Amino acid sequence: MNTIYDLVTIVLFAGLAILFLQRSVGDGPPRDRIYHYAPPAIGCAVANWLGNNHYDIGAMAVIAGVVVYVLYILKPFDQTL
Repeated sequence: MNTIYDLVTIVLFAGLAILFLQRSVGDGPPRDRIYHYAPPAIGCAVANWLGNNHYDIGAMAVIAGVVVYVLYILKPFDQTL
């Protein structure tokens, strides 16, 4: 890991993977499908690439977009099933 973007995007991706795994073994019908996780996963890769190539503002914008997507679409803190 060479830049802060490496660390941030890996942490975001790990959280995304944990959320997916947690929901995939839950009781009842799944709340979301695997393709719902593609935009933030791709966003992590794009943000990392932008940050490593010194496009800092673009990288921060994509990271913010990933966080907003996860919070509003995937709703990791929603307790209702």
